Amino acid sequence: MSAIESTPRPPAARKDRYTISEVSALTGLSAHTLRWYERIGLMPHVDRSHTGQRRFTGRDLDWLAFVGKLRLTGMPVADMVRYAELVREGEHTHAERRALLEATRRDVLSRISELRSTLAVLDLKIDHYGTICGGPSS
Repeated sequence: MSAIESTPRPPAARKDRYTISEVSALTGLSAHTLRWYERIGLMPHVDRSHTGQRRFTGRDLDWLAFVGKLRLTGMPVADMVRYAELVREGEHTHAERRALLEATRRDVLSRISELRSTLAVLDLKIDHYGTICGGPSS
């Protein structure tokens, strides 16, 4: 994973290994979701303890933080899985990864534009009702 794919935390917040319940508490993702991410290939292979319990690393937490950002963009899960596959395939996939992120960026910018337009309509209506009701406008 490159620096772009990670969202590092301060060194003091890091441990060597995290249980699935600790990762769930740190990320807000359920254990079910974490297992699903691993099953569909969105997570890299997660090490196991001698008893078979998943042991996540700080790097896994960084990856999950990045995946969280991708989720916020509205990127489809299939595209996130494809991106994860490309990361695992290595450096020769940089161009394809960039193209995937650029497409997502265009989608985000389009949604921001739509939201700004929607906000403008809401502001007009709020101002209108402020005038009618005599209350303060936004």
